[in-house]
Amino acid sequence: MDFFTHLDNVEKLKHRPFLIGVSGGTASGKSTVCAKIMELLGQNKVDHRQRKVVIVSQDSFYKVLTAEQKNKALKGQYNFDHPEAFDTDLMYKTLKDIVEGSVVEVPTYDFVTHSRLDDRFTVYPADVVLFEGILVFYPQNVRDMFHMKLFVDTDSDVRLSRRVLRDMSLGRDLEQILSQYTTFVKPAFEEFCLPTKKYADVIIPRGVDNMVAINLIVQHIQDILNGDICKWQQRAAASSQGRSLKRGMSEQSDLQNGAVNLSGKRVLLEPSSRPH
Repeated sequence: MDFFTHLDNVEKLKHRPFLIGVSGGTASGKSTVCAKIMELLGQNKVDHRQRKVVIVSQDSFYKVLTAEQKNKALKGQYNFDHPEAFDTDLMYKTLKDIVEGSVVEVPTYDFVTHSRLDDRFTVYPADVVLFEGILVFYPQNVRDMFHMKLFVDTDSDVRLSRRVLRDMSLGRDLEQILSQYTTFVKPAFEEFCLPTKKYADVIIPRGVDNMVAINLIVQHIQDILNGDICKWQQRAAASSQGRSLKRGMSEQSDLQNGAVNLSGKRVLLEPSSRPH
């Protein structure tokens, strides 16, 4: 290994980010929670090249559809909520490159035309990366990369109403939206997304309305940005097994009691208004 290669490897190690997975059902408020975290950390006003916290969406990794699949999608007859709808290999490779501190190009997906655009957006090395999506905890190789896992738990009726409003704003027919929801979205949530809730370190009832939970998470991220990140980076550098990074956190979530434990303090969170 020459000197410059060594310097490049050292620089990449310095930028190994703390990777946070954010999951939850459709329209549960995952992206809104991530945006609120960015806002509270003051990162939303920072130039994207200089941000210490960045957001990446699983939606960017939908597979390129065939002509037949695209025709079904335009009719609301394609299942975008099934694990097979995502390019998991590309998603894993992209996250692996991000964790290794590389500058990566992330695909852009157009939900109006149901196609992957030529335009890509660049993710620069950051200290913390929020990766959000309905099935980010489903593939084990992706799930094992997260140092912290959050699940946004929002009432199903609220999620449906948000989904209807969102899809109608994209010019979709109400009948088609409801048919797609009952045929694909709801069954896929129950089969693929909801079972992954058990992997979450922290469950956030009511999404962005639960500022108690969000403020705790923001404080935890702030602690990482202020220096705690160095501890697990050193452990990662010492690891010879090449296993996925796991931050040595003593905090545990008491899911049955709806509790979240960050920074050694046990804080009770208000339960969801209605269970799924």
